[in-house]
Amino acid sequence: MDFPLLIVGLSRNFRKIIMRAGGCMLDKAGSTDKPAANNGATVSRVGVLMDVTGDQFTARLDSPKEAATSTDEDKTLGQVGSYFTVRQSGWNTLVMVDRSYRVADKQGRAAHMVHLTPLGEISDKGEFTRGISHYPISGAELHRLVDGSLAKIFSDYGDQDFKVGHLTSFDDIGVHLDASAFFGRHAAILGQSGSGKSWTVTSLIQSAVKSMPNSHIILLDMHGEYGDKEVDGLVAKSPFPADKVRCFRAEELEFPYWLLAFSELTELVINSDDENASIQISFLRSCMTRLRQEANDHLNIGHITVDSPLYYSMEDLIKAVKAANRETSDFGKKKSPLYGKFDEVLVRLQSLLNDNRYDFLMRPKTRTSTESLPGLMADLVGIGDKKASITVLDLSAVPFDVVPLVAAQIGRLCYEFNFWNPHCREFPLFLICEEAHEYIPREDIPRFREARRSMERISKNGRKYGVGLCVVSQRPHDVSETVLAQCSSFICLRISNPDDQEYVRAMVPDAARGTFAALTSLSKGEAVALGEAVPMPVRFKIDLPDPPPNSTDIDYADKWRDGGSTVDVEKLVNNWHKQER
Repeated sequence: MDFPLLIVGLSRNFRKIIMRAGGCMLDKAGSTDKPAANNGATVSRVGVLMDVTGDQFTARLDSPKEAATSTDEDKTLGQVGSYFTVRQSGWNTLVMVDRSYRVADKQGRAAHMVHLTPLGEISDKGEFTRGISHYPISGAELHRLVDGSLAKIFSDYGDQDFKVGHLTSFDDIGVHLDASAFFGRHAAILGQSGSGKSWTVTSLIQSAVKSMPNSHIILLDMHGEYGDKEVDGLVAKSPFPADKVRCFRAEELEFPYWLLAFSELTELVINSDDENASIQISFLRSCMTRLRQEANDHLNIGHITVDSPLYYSMEDLIKAVKAANRETSDFGKKKSPLYGKFDEVLVRLQSLLNDNRYDFLMRPKTRTSTESLPGLMADLVGIGDKKASITVLDLSAVPFDVVPLVAAQIGRLCYEFNFWNPHCREFPLFLICEEAHEYIPREDIPRFREARRSMERISKNGRKYGVGLCVVSQRPHDVSETVLAQCSSFICLRISNPDDQEYVRAMVPDAARGTFAALTSLSKGEAVALGEAVPMPVRFKIDLPDPPPNSTDIDYADKWRDGGSTVDVEKLVNNWHKQER
C-alpha cells in the first residue's frame, strides 16, 4: 500500500472515531450531569465544560428540557459578549462568550456549544480578581451570574463616580473606569472617522470633571471642536462647564520661538539636505547660547545652554546670521569660511516673519521676556489668572507645517512642568492628543521627529512625574508604536481597516478574541474597553455627552433637499485672508 494513502486513510478514520466519541461525550454530559430541579444550588446551571485550555474553554449548554429553569432569557442564552461563571470545588471563574455554534450529537440532536474566554475569579464575597489561579477541569458546571454580581464587579473595580457608559447587553449595568489607571498609565481612544471619538473624548472629560473637579486636563483641539468661538455672528460654546474650562487659540496663548529647543529651531529654519547644514547648525548653536546669556545676564542664572528656556531677540539672531553670511577680510577682498553659507536660512527666517499666520510663534506680543514664562506655564495647566480644570488649545488655525513643532512644544512644557515640580505627585496632569496620527507618526519622518520624541518621552517616563497621555486617532496603524505600546488602557470604537485592526490587536493587553473581533460590528458610540482601567475586556455603550462637541455629522440629504443657508462667498474669502474660522 502506498504510504501517503495509508496516512490519509488513517486520518479519516481517526476523525470519524473522534466525532463518534464526541457524540458519546455529549450524550453522557447530557445524562450524567442533568441538574435536579429541586436543588437550589443548581437552579442557575446552564451547561457543562467539555474542553479546557490555558486561554479558552468550550462548554455545552443544557437543552431546554435539561435546564433547571426556563425563562425568556434562554432565547438569547450563549449570546456573544454575555457572561457566565464556572463553578468547581468552591472556585468561581468568570468567563465571557466569544463564539456560539451548534453541533449534532450521535443521535442527530442539536447541541448548543460556546467558546468561553476566562477573565478572572470571583471570591465568595463577590470580589473579582484578574487572572486564573485555579483552572477548572472538563465536567465543571456553567452557571448564570447571580443578580447584581456583574454590576458589583464594575462598580467595585472602578471609581463609583467615574461612570462612562453601560454594558451593551445589560442597560442597567454601568461601566466605571479606574480613574488612576486610565489617566496615570496612559490611554488610547481609537476608531475610524465617524465612529464617535469626539463624543467619547467629551463624555470622558465631562464625567472626569464632574467626579474630580480639581483635575488638570490639557486638550489639543485640532479642528476647533471643543472650545468657545464666534465667527460672523455664529457662536459655538465649549461642551465643558464654563467655570471649569479655559479655551485658547494659538495666537492668544502664544508659543514663542525662544521656547523652541535647539533641535526644533534647526528643524524649522535649516534644510537637512543643504550641503552647508552642518556649518549652519554649528554657528547657530554658539550664536544662540551667546544671545541667551546676553539677554538674561540680569537674572544671574549661572549656567546657560543652547536649550535653556530663556528669551533672546530674533532680530539680534538675524543680524548675527546676516553678518556671518557676508563676512569678509582684507577690505572685502577675502571671503570668510561662512560667507554665503546662510542664504537659505535667511530666506526661511524672513518668510516666517512675513507671514502673519506664524505671529504666535515668531512675533509674540506678550511672551517677550524670560519673566513671561511662568504665566505661560500657569495658563497651560489651568492655574493662571482664571483657574480651570480643562485647558482647550485650539490649533485649528495653526499652519499644518508647524503643527508638529507646536505639539512638540506643548508636550515638552507639560513634561518639564512636573519634572521640575517638587510636588509633582500632588499635581498630576493629563495631555490629550486629538488626531495623534497627524504629528506622532509611526515612521521616522524628519518634520515630525521632535513631536514624536516629545510624546514618546511622556509615554515612557511621564508616569513617574504625574504626566499622563491619551492619544486619539482614526488611523492607529500610523501612530508611533512606542506611544501605543506604553498605553495600558484602550477604548476602541469601530475599526474596519484590516491594517489598523492587526496593529491594535498586537498592542492591546489581555484582548479577548471574541470581544476584539466585534470592532467591525460596533455601532456609533459603542466601544470595546480593554486594559487596566476596566476589570475585564468589555463591550459597552458610551454615555452621550451633554452638551455634545461641535462635531456633529452633517445631514447631506436634509441640506441638499431644503437648500440650506445662503453662503456669503466674499465673507468666506475674507475669513480665509484673516485666518478666522
